[in-house]
Amino acid sequence: MPKKTIKTIRVDVDKCNGCRSCEVICSAFHAEPKYSSSNPARSRIRVIREPYSDMYVPVYAGEYTPAECAGRDKYTIDGKEYEECAFCRASCPSRPEFKEPDSGLPLKCDMCEGEDEPLCVKWCITDALIYEEREEEVDEEVEQEEMEIGLEALTSKYGLQQIKAVLSRMSEKE
Repeated sequence: MPKKTIKTIRVDVDKCNGCRSCEVICSAFHAEPKYSSSNPARSRIRVIREPYSDMYVPVYAGEYTPAECAGRDKYTIDGKEYEECAFCRASCPSRPEFKEPDSGLPLKCDMCEGEDEPLCVKWCITDALIYEEREEEVDEEVEQEEMEIGLEALTSKYGLQQIKAVLSRMSEKE
């Protein structure tokens, strides 16, 4: 069976002080051109904040899902109730997190591709974010390409007919 390197970021919630430097560096790294701006709405990591209880939970973007979850579990942490969505890593139709603010396309953590480790980990001064790699045996499956995921998101937002009309107009311009 083939092996795949799984890259993850382990989060130690007890160490996070809510500085949000992870959001700032992530959004700067993914700006076009790189490091030209910093807009945390474009960040692939978000710090879920509960300042009154001094609790901060960094959550980094996972896979896109075209449908909302069936479960709406609740978590109780230090006496405060949270919905499951608060800590979810997915980009889905029911929440604005992990979507490109201009286009609405889903964002996914790419572990700062090209860097030796994710920059959010490097910039975390409290060591709340820890980069880990492990190898796992995997079944061979075809992964959805980035363009296909983006087109699915646009189709669910605008409808297939509108997407076809725009593509048709774009091809006429060439």
